[in-house]
Amino acid sequence: MAIKSVSIRIEEEMLEKLGYVADYEGRSVNSHVLVLIRDNVKAFEAENGEIMGTIEPDSNVKPSRK
Repeated sequence: MAIKSVSIRIEEEMLEKLGYVADYEGRSVNSHVLVLIRDNVKAFEAENGEIMGTIEPDSNVKPSRK
């Protein structure tokens, strides 16, 4: 599986808050964003049906250390 990089624009205050939440959850900001994406994809699929693909959302992110 190829890993791709994505760049986003985010206000500094929002990035600081995201970092705070990620740290609280015991994750890096990158890992936390992957958790948010995974959870969003799972919720979408639960409501709209499975998105066809070869990767399961869970395999792309470390579980919470909480």
